[in-house]
Amino acid sequence: MMRAPLLVAALLLCPHAAGAQAQATQATFHANVARTGAYDSPGPAHLAGVKWTFKTGGPIVGSPVVAGGVVYIGSFDGNLYAVDQETGKEKWKFETPRQVASTPAVADGVIYLRGYDAVLYAIDASTGTVKWRFTTEFERRFQANRMHGYPPGFQTIPDSFDLFLSSPAVANGKVYFGSGDGGVYAVDATTGLLVWKFTTGDVVHASPAVVNGVVYIGSWDSYFYALDADNGQEKWRFHAGEDNFIHNQVGFQSSAAVVDGVVYTGCRDGHFYALDAASGRKKWDYMTNLSWVNATPAVRDGLVYSATSDSARFFALETKTGRLHFNFKAGAQIFSSPALAGDLAYFGVANGFLYAVDAKTGKEAWSFRTDASKADPMKILKPDGSLDSARTYASYFHDYQDMILGMERQFSVGAIWSSPAVDHGVVYFGSTDGNLYALQ
Repeated sequence: MMRAPLLVAALLLCPHAAGAQAQATQATFHANVARTGAYDSPGPAHLAGVKWTFKTGGPIVGSPVVAGGVVYIGSFDGNLYAVDQETGKEKWKFETPRQVASTPAVADGVIYLRGYDAVLYAIDASTGTVKWRFTTEFERRFQANRMHGYPPGFQTIPDSFDLFLSSPAVANGKVYFGSGDGGVYAVDATTGLLVWKFTTGDVVHASPAVVNGVVYIGSWDSYFYALDADNGQEKWRFHAGEDNFIHNQVGFQSSAAVVDGVVYTGCRDGHFYALDAASGRKKWDYMTNLSWVNATPAVRDGLVYSATSDSARFFALETKTGRLHFNFKAGAQIFSSPALAGDLAYFGVANGFLYAVDAKTGKEAWSFRTDASKADPMKILKPDGSLDSARTYASYFHDYQDMILGMERQFSVGAIWSSPAVDHGVVYFGSTDGNLYALQ
């Protein structure tokens, strides 16, 4: 149901022409507001090399977007950077007080950005100056008892794998996004004033897909929602499976892709779902043997592509049946969402590899490895570059601190949690080594 916000503030600094109805002018997470992951121009069929790298002051887990000859990327150093697409030189940066762990949306000369300070920013794309701010109630990570099996059972533990914030989508003059306060928001793109808020039962860090007047988004409460884009009224909800003992196999961290009347999304319950977009009825699901599906699916030409966490699989399924089309084994968890461009699919891996694979056969075309992965400073990788889980999570604590230290070790190898963006033969992505890469 729709509820009024308890604590919401919008600061209007100066008006701007919205024009946000034109989705074609938008650069956003996973290529478009339907989140299909399909890009118009092909990427590099063969890896010639690094065109340029741009160094930020902290790890990058969010994804780049490209608009008007500029690449926009956020960093854990708290900044949003505008980088010249050709030269890799900084044009400007916008500072926030906390980490930036989401992907900006650019629509009609305005950048919409979510930060860990619980603020939605509207920023002038040409100058980097703020136009308005909208503040949600609060921002936080998902937390639960017995997180990933760690004791004690009576203490809630924040999940270090809750890496991303919800990335905004702009459509019909509104900006849509989820929040750690459990809300799904619609804010006027021109003024920054609240249009509506829908309250779910837990953290919402998935990014909304907006198609045919409906907002599709999952929550960590284990429900997936379809909401009316105009007024926020619930149209339907779908309840996924749960593991009520260790409380880590719950909820939707994956965002959804919506194509031809079908919603495709992964879940931490170890399933990949295809739902009817009109009714929420399950069409089929694909089991992953309890491995999370956190990557946002990419959909094209009768196939849907996604990936798993612990089992480190990149896979393609037939959209009509859910039957496995191919399976590609990577060397570590895959949270990066695949980009489809030309004949290839591009995705990153937590061991610092970026892969390009044939979108029809799943055969590797080429791969790139970050320098931090090659150096492996904390010695957590095996000789073939795959993640050594025993070394990564080994510690003296035997509790939730193992999870935090394990994440720090993965960051040390330049893990690629960021999802690639492709434009004019170049693939762009971020890494936990703090670099934005442009490969050609």
